[in-house]
Amino acid sequence: QAKGLKKTVILSDFLQSGDSTIYLYSNILEQLQKHNISRFIGIGEQMISLVPRLIAGKKQKIAFSPFLTTEDFLRQLHTPDFKEEAILIKGARLFGFEEIAAHLEQKAHQTILEINLNAIAHNYKAFQQMLNPATKMMVMVKAFAYGSGGSEIAGLLQYHKADYLGVAYADEGVELRKAGITLPVMVLNPEENAFDAITDNYQEPVVFSFKQLAAFQKHIQQAGLKNYPVHIEVETGMNRLGFNTADIKKLGKLLKENGFIRVQSVFSHLAASEDEVEDAFTLGQYELLLQAAKELETAIGYSFLKHIANSSAIARFPLLQMDMVRLGIGLYGIGDKHAAKKLQPALTLKSTIAQVKQLKKGDTVSYNRRGVVQKNAVTATVRIGYADGYSRRLGNGVGYMLVKNRKAYVIGTVCMDMVMIDVTHIKGVKEGDDVIVFGPGLPLQELAEAIGTIPYEIMTGISQRVKRVYWSEG
Repeated sequence: QAKGLKKTVILSDFLQSGDSTIYLYSNILEQLQKHNISRFIGIGEQMISLVPRLIAGKKQKIAFSPFLTTEDFLRQLHTPDFKEEAILIKGARLFGFEEIAAHLEQKAHQTILEINLNAIAHNYKAFQQMLNPATKMMVMVKAFAYGSGGSEIAGLLQYHKADYLGVAYADEGVELRKAGITLPVMVLNPEENAFDAITDNYQEPVVFSFKQLAAFQKHIQQAGLKNYPVHIEVETGMNRLGFNTADIKKLGKLLKENGFIRVQSVFSHLAASEDEVEDAFTLGQYELLLQAAKELETAIGYSFLKHIANSSAIARFPLLQMDMVRLGIGLYGIGDKHAAKKLQPALTLKSTIAQVKQLKKGDTVSYNRRGVVQKNAVTATVRIGYADGYSRRLGNGVGYMLVKNRKAYVIGTVCMDMVMIDVTHIKGVKEGDDVIVFGPGLPLQELAEAIGTIPYEIMTGISQRVKRVYWSEG
């Protein structure tokens, strides 16, 4: 998945394998060379005694550094040597490779967003299993993949053979192409000044107005292209973007003889698919799209993909699958009651405690003295603030975090880079302890509900200065 990055692999001896030793390590070397691994670090007796001889017998060499123990490797580890690269770490448990991972993950800012790639893959497959075999899957990776890292998540989806990716703007798609993503990319809101970026990187724009259609057709003509794929958005009730259903006949006439662009799909956005009270409206949107698509298909004389279902509709409305569905926030394990039991939370936002303070009754905490200590208390200052995406609305007892698996409520106003929590009731809290902002034991949905918002806002609001750590076990 690490397109465009230097790749390093750190492996321990393989224990209790059924393969013969020579065959096993020869096969490993072939796989590393096949995947263009730049550097191979081996730890263990067999890595020292066997692998150098196998490498010497191969025409294509690979940079190899052997160490007897994990401790030997850590003693010489110089972390700047591993800058700007992707590192695969895999070892038998007795080698304690978690120490290597901890050293390589170190960063001055100790607030991190952990993305569980196993959970994301599980959730993708869970939604896939809800679909008919012929139904395609588009996955939305707009807004930096909801804050989780566009190219990293796209790489995983490409590995699992998603059919389409969706982005909001062309520059998001350009970044995917730079990262080696080759899947078809639909651009939801293509701006006219981004048409070059779209066609240069073979992205597929959404067309939602006659003015935009004329502008893009002119661009395609000038570029000397033909039959360029576009997606037609139909307005069925969201009232955001899209052709009105009354304009489909006119649109069909314009597209019928058009050799410069070709309709790849026709779609619409559901306004309230998660709300049972609005189910009749949701089904009405589906019927409007179905009618518009049929009319357009008849006018232009060829078929195209049709899609309207989002994450909640995939789970709640099998009827709405059509030819393709668009999976969004469900990929991260967030769904309504119809899907939640099948999903796994994929994100954990965590930080650490910078300082612990002993306060007396009447002391105040944070700006404007909003936090008032009612009795002697212990507070902990956590390395996260609103500049990291922790909303100020969570201040003054509204929000809480988990310390040693216990709730610790926010006291006082949330600062730009820090927030204080009351840990009076939690024994043994010390500087450097981990704090869970959301994740196991504290669902993201719960945090969102506390301030009257939705998980989307919190996820996409996590600052770029928060390090993303991707991990999987297998």
